Amino acid sequence: MTVSRTITLHQARQLAVHAQLLNRPQEATPNGMLAAFQQLGCVQLDPLSPIAKSHQLVLRNRTAHTNINALNRDLDQLLWHDKHVFEYWAHCASMVLTEDYPIHQQRMQTTLKSERASQWMETNKALRSSVLRELKRNGPLPSTYFEDTSQAAWQSGGWTSGRNVNQMLFYLWLGGKVVVAGRKGTGRLWDLAEKHWPAWMPQDKLKLDVLEQRAALKALNALGVATPQQIKAHFIRGRYPTLKASLAALEKAGRVERVNVEGASGEWFMPVDLVPVLDDDDLNSAEPTAQLLSPFDNLICDRKRTQQLFNFDYTIEIYVPKDKRKFGYYVLPILYADARGCALIGRVDAQMDRTAGILQVNQIYAEPDAPMDRATGRAVARAVEALAAFLSAGRIIYSVIPAGWKRELR
Repeated sequence: MTVSRTITLHQARQLAVHAQLLNRPQEATPNGMLAAFQQLGCVQLDPLSPIAKSHQLVLRNRTAHTNINALNRDLDQLLWHDKHVFEYWAHCASMVLTEDYPIHQQRMQTTLKSERASQWMETNKALRSSVLRELKRNGPLPSTYFEDTSQAAWQSGGWTSGRNVNQMLFYLWLGGKVVVAGRKGTGRLWDLAEKHWPAWMPQDKLKLDVLEQRAALKALNALGVATPQQIKAHFIRGRYPTLKASLAALEKAGRVERVNVEGASGEWFMPVDLVPVLDDDDLNSAEPTAQLLSPFDNLICDRKRTQQLFNFDYTIEIYVPKDKRKFGYYVLPILYADARGCALIGRVDAQMDRTAGILQVNQIYAEPDAPMDRATGRAVARAVEALAAFLSAGRIIYSVIPAGWKRELR
């Protein structure tokens, strides 16, 4: 197959932002949030919450929710009542769509067959049986409910070593035997999967080539335009063993096409359905706008892609000693758009003091090529103010601000 068209790096960025819904928020309802999930495919979960949980920041940028409590209610509706979404492993621990269960089922089937998992669970079959028995009788239950009856402790080089009940639940979760059926505070409530799934959940048994093509197209629809390596890193990361053949099949079926991206090396693909977007004059923002992204936002979670597409070098520094950090513990990239296009123009080091109701902005950093005019400063100020309102912060305290934006941020 040959390359069908050449697009500019500017158009590639616009396609990515459009595919990520960052320029077209969905309505602030459970259905609007569901539409966002259907476009993204997955939303990463992370326990850190110096400002808000990552998934809350990701979803607020894709929907019209202006209050965190309203967003949480709609998400609870999707997760625990309608059950359109469930917690599972995509490119990491995530929330994924129940309608995509046939895609995730392949990981469930292979997890329990892996040598390490099967051997450890067989050695600790008494623990496995007791966990499943208690969930059948009394679930949903927190992990602290279960007695550790393991015969051999779980060994790892990380923090999970010796956490035998948690490791058993983790394997049973990855294997599709148990699910997260609710939360109490920040803790998960576990239950048997067979008790949780809605009657409408699809039960298709997909052939591996069909599964991979479906997942690859889903990843590409969320990325907008991508190289095969970028597709491999997205959605079901590391589980595209025959991606070259899958992309060729999708291309032959008229679902994707090859493109050149000016100024970017490698082979790129885009969904045919997004071709009309290239000629959409409404892609460029008439008025300068800015959004603050979670460090784990779907747009930037692939750091190599972010560098290649946006020329933005981002590393989260939570594990870096404080005196060696360049930018801060939990820094939000600034996505900026105006009539010229979109770019990542800076980062905001901030923290929410929930007790005092204060959003503390420790420092705002501007990229070397960021526009340092009042219009850009106003857009950044509005983004910070919108985040504060979302968090119900009564006050914003700014510390260090770039000189070109200082008049607008106060």
